[in-house]
Amino acid sequence: MTERTFAAEDHLPRVPLPTLEASCDRFLEWCAPLLSAEQLAETEAAVADLLRADGPGRTLHAALAEYDATPGVGSWLDQFWPSRYLGRRDRIALNANFFFLFRDDTPLAASTGATQVDRAAGIISAAVDYKLALDVEAIPPVTQRGQQLSMWQNKYLFSETRIPGDPQDGVRVPYTDEWPGPSQARHVVVFFRGSIFRMDVLGPDGAPYSLDDLTCGLREVLKAGARTNRTDSAVGHLTTKARAEWAANRQELLADPVNAAALDTIETALFCVCLEDFAPRDEQHACDQLLHGDSGNRWFDKSVSFIVFEDGQAGINVEHCGLDGTTILSFVDTLLETPAAEHAARSGAQAQGLPAVELIDFFLDAAQRDDIAAAGADFARYAADNATQTVSFADFGTGRAKQLGISPDAFAQLSYQLAHRRSKGITGATYESIATRQYRNGRTEAMRVVTPEMVAFVDAMQDPSVDQETKLAAARGAATAHVSRAKQCQAGDAPEQHLWELQWIQRRRGAELGVTEPIPLYDSPGWLIMRDDYLSTSSAPSVNIRYFGFGSTSPTCIGVAYVLLPDRWNLYLATPTTVADQMHEFAVHLRTAVADLEALLS
Repeated sequence: MTERTFAAEDHLPRVPLPTLEASCDRFLEWCAPLLSAEQLAETEAAVADLLRADGPGRTLHAALAEYDATPGVGSWLDQFWPSRYLGRRDRIALNANFFFLFRDDTPLAASTGATQVDRAAGIISAAVDYKLALDVEAIPPVTQRGQQLSMWQNKYLFSETRIPGDPQDGVRVPYTDEWPGPSQARHVVVFFRGSIFRMDVLGPDGAPYSLDDLTCGLREVLKAGARTNRTDSAVGHLTTKARAEWAANRQELLADPVNAAALDTIETALFCVCLEDFAPRDEQHACDQLLHGDSGNRWFDKSVSFIVFEDGQAGINVEHCGLDGTTILSFVDTLLETPAAEHAARSGAQAQGLPAVELIDFFLDAAQRDDIAAAGADFARYAADNATQTVSFADFGTGRAKQLGISPDAFAQLSYQLAHRRSKGITGATYESIATRQYRNGRTEAMRVVTPEMVAFVDAMQDPSVDQETKLAAARGAATAHVSRAKQCQAGDAPEQHLWELQWIQRRRGAELGVTEPIPLYDSPGWLIMRDDYLSTSSAPSVNIRYFGFGSTSPTCIGVAYVLLPDRWNLYLATPTTVADQMHEFAVHLRTAVADLEALLS
């Protein structure tokens, strides 16, 4: 018998809590390659202040250790994640949500017609099959190198909605005290041309609708939404606003019973399906639309939104507060690797006739309409200020990297650093996300890519007087250091999130703990420079997706989302238009960096 989905959660090892000394030592080691001697000295003094016997660091760390030892607490990071994700106050659309563009030749896609409604019906049927299996914990726990991974994030896949709040957002989600057990919702919400429809996907007795029934339901949506909804009544635009503003808007909407019911329908829906009335011009256009699209045709607070274009191409947009890329990859792989009819049969889908389809209407006054229209226009401008580019290596992948005797991830990061120096003339702070789901409540760890060995490698490659043998030794040294640091992160021995959580504890409980004075560490050059990303990188290795992507994280940052597989390597780059030239330069130099590094290692 397969082990139940959540059976291992209580037996997984806990995320180790580093000592304050260990995190401070590693922090200095990690930020040093980016600092001048003067900046490093200033940072060392700030660290010494944090480590004082009677200093703020001791008090905050003691409070964290006490929290970690509290019965019922799964991880010392359990409050960090809500602070980090739900605490962000800017817009989440484009800034936090991420996407995957599906391949068109997966078993699921190949088993449906190429039309929009056929493809969408297949995706809905597959997702409902997954949901019903999850309800009875029949989704086997994911394992990695024989080790079981935490599955708690799967509880955020269905009927989860981020709720805007002030000073912090909340979450409406099943498997909680407020909403015990799995979601009993039987409907999804379907967007088309800015109109929102409730569509049942499970019949009155809980049996899923057949593929034909779902197709008929989606045709009804296309017919009913044929006239584009007025911009000033497409409430989805509001989900693009800064969080406190959207929270105020939502409170106003809740004052009207019709609107409260509409919000309830959207927030409890299993997931969103966004039907587009156009076919993308190319893959980059498809990616851009998956990242932001027409915000009147989205609800960015919904954990999962499947987006299906007029030509049947499809992808997913994900709200990040409870879901990381690794969980979504497992989910998407399970959906896409099985034909639609098999999903339908496995879920017990039955022909039941046309599913209930109804327009979700809001009562809006003139001021609310103006506000919605303004939010839509503002987000359209914001999206237009985001420059993107796809880069594809059809002849390089993990297979070739392994032939060259180098870790594929290290090869990618060495290439990024070399291309970045050649395009901008500097080595800048670089973030890479490292999954830590082998721990209870595990999510990710923040890895900082720039090691002394990485700097030495780039320096050697850029110096015409350095011979090939020395360059090769530098490349091998940088790759070894990279793998070593990644393992450190996987083991929970990374400093940034520990020190960051101490900062959050001061914000949450500073007065109570008697730690109210500013802490020099958080204004030190090391803390500020190490975390000011020039490159923000993350990988999503799945044969079922073409591209993965997210927005940049700062005014100077290039977001680098990559799919690195045995036979190919696809990247989606994003940056503000003010520095778009630098991103395009980076893309040009990436091609030569990959060629140069491959030649060197050969």
